[in-house]
Amino acid sequence: MPTNEAAFPKETRIRPFRTSDATALPQILHAAARSTAPRYYNVQQVQAWSPSPMTATQFLARIADAREVLVATAPNDAPLGFIELERNGHIDCFYCHPDWIGQGIGARLYQAAFEQAQALGIQALQVEASEAARGFFLHRGFQGIRRQEVERHGVTLHNYVMTKSLVATGLGDQSSS
Repeated sequence: MPTNEAAFPKETRIRPFRTSDATALPQILHAAARSTAPRYYNVQQVQAWSPSPMTATQFLARIADAREVLVATAPNDAPLGFIELERNGHIDCFYCHPDWIGQGIGARLYQAAFEQAQALGIQALQVEASEAARGFFLHRGFQGIRRQEVERHGVTLHNYVMTKSLVATGLGDQSSS
């Protein structure tokens, strides 16, 4: 995918997950982890984060818990990024293809998840944000609870437990503007 702004898909849309996305989304996760994480994590940590892309079957199994998966797509319906919102308000995976990072796709995905959480009556959002995603969530009104160490494939990495109350935000998410 091209990275220049002129090629940015102005008609990007956010839609619900389709089973046909189960091949592309693990590829996006893997590419994003391998592209952005090296700025914050060492080689072993990056490899442990995503040693290889999940298979479509593995991806479908991990989202079988009825979480909401929202997908940002190009005009040709090709996935560019995705966000997962669990029924308890936990944001699990949130990735944008590296060619489109910084183009507003993440902000649009987050806003769609925020609105979905409100529609579901979720009272708070929670996330374990990577070092790369921490600023994104702080900018949107999340509060840091603590830094934590997690183990992936025998390697220790860190992330940040963060939360945001939806009760106090009222009708709109003013912090994402």
